Amino acid sequence: MVSYRQLKDVIRNSYPELTRNHKRVADFFIANLDRVPFLSVQELSQEVKASVASVVRFAQQIGYSGYSELRDDVSGILQNKINSGDIFKAPDTEAPKADLLSTIAGLEMKNINSTLNLIERKTFTDVVKLILKADKVYTAGLGVSYHMAEILAYQLNQVAINAGNLKHQSMAFVEQIPFVTSKDFLIFFSFPPYSRETIETAEFAHSRNIKSAAITNKSTAPVTRFTDHHLLVSSENLLYTNALTGIAVLINAIVTECGRANKEKAREMIAMVDEKLNEYIE
Repeated sequence: MVSYRQLKDVIRNSYPELTRNHKRVADFFIANLDRVPFLSVQELSQEVKASVASVVRFAQQIGYSGYSELRDDVSGILQNKINSGDIFKAPDTEAPKADLLSTIAGLEMKNINSTLNLIERKTFTDVVKLILKADKVYTAGLGVSYHMAEILAYQLNQVAINAGNLKHQSMAFVEQIPFVTSKDFLIFFSFPPYSRETIETAEFAHSRNIKSAAITNKSTAPVTRFTDHHLLVSSENLLYTNALTGIAVLINAIVTECGRANKEKAREMIAMVDEKLNEYIE
């Protein structure tokens, strides 16, 4: 039986060759793996709005005899995760339909819980190590991803990590990549609607052997084809925009872990800044 990570890798590697219907099935598996053991092939086909035959052929395309064998494998994977303590109990987020504030809060709690399940802990640790090792950390994204990238860069600076956000002003992202070296580390934020410029920049950086990570909503997002590590965040929202709470939690976790590992330098920097600021206080 494969691991959760191995199954996701199999689906992601097969994704470019999948038909449109099969991609819908793949997206459902990645986002709702914990529901699969409880769904018959007919129920799943209704969920993804694809035929039963499409669901079966998807399972066969990623190496299984059919949906039943795939579902059994998923059941085993989830049982292992439960035994190892990797599954987090979902909070009770039921709220009166008229109470929009409680509904939104419940949805954000669901996003946080889903994010905890989506993120591979080894990947998180590897990304933190690469941040600490890099000469400089660059973040990039457009739209709301631009602001998230800017926040991560700012907060990394607060814990004495040399970080900067790729600016989208006089120069395009790809024009700034030649100044990034193989000793640096790039972190791309990419959420629907995916920015073509962000994807092209990730591809260009990949061609120059620059290590990178993607913070995105699913392992089959276009940017993941050109990044070394993927941190997945649930950003489900009632509106067409992406919810930000899961992203903010991940940013906070990354910065906190970097601060713990880099605490001496962080203390020195804070003391130096405080000393300078105190010069202006009478």
